[in-house]
Amino acid sequence: MATAGKTNWFAIWVSAAVLVVLALVIGLVVWMNNAATDPGTPPSGSGVNQETGAVVVGDGEQTLDTYIDFMCPICGQFEEAYGEEMLSLVEDGTITLNIHPIAILDRYSQGTAYSTRSANAMYCVAEADPDAAVPFMQALFQNQPEEGSTGLTDDQILEIAAGVGVDGIDECVTEVQYEKFVAAKTEETPVQPGASGIGTPTLVVNGEVIANSTIPAVGEFASLFE
Repeated sequence: MATAGKTNWFAIWVSAAVLVVLALVIGLVVWMNNAATDPGTPPSGSGVNQETGAVVVGDGEQTLDTYIDFMCPICGQFEEAYGEEMLSLVEDGTITLNIHPIAILDRYSQGTAYSTRSANAMYCVAEADPDAAVPFMQALFQNQPEEGSTGLTDDQILEIAAGVGVDGIDECVTEVQYEKFVAAKTEETPVQPGASGIGTPTLVVNGEVIANSTIPAVGEFASLFE
């Protein structure tokens, strides 16, 4: 039998060790959570809304937000069908077009993370020259790789950027400077009514997320803002 009043140093050491391990675990969990939610450094300049991640085009009173993935074939089809009408609404002062380049299809580019790389490149271009953002987006869709391919290389992306007048963004593109920002903003993409998860393209008209099934026929896109 232990002598009454004798200090049990073993128990104290074990308890202290448990507390140290617990503190380390808590610290690791906090670090992992912070890393997972780290939005990274947003692009600078007037061409990008740093809070929402939108590439901003125009200054109309009404708003149209489009969430696109450059690997998404339906996004390419949407741009081909409605791109001209959307820009007409920008040009006549009806809408501000907020383009959100997101990345949900990296798994379909054979490990090259094309969705993330192309979204990042959109930010690189918009930061360097806001007026070149839409022509760059159009050119990416015109040269859209097939889903399941490796996607465009960084050199091809830089060539497309040069084609719309933007040079000097090599490091931004090759280092995927806004990778964390793309990931953080992708997580914020709204879900369409009736959908079980994020999809592209997703449209938000004057703050209201709409189902793609409700998009008007080609030639009637302006009816969304009447």
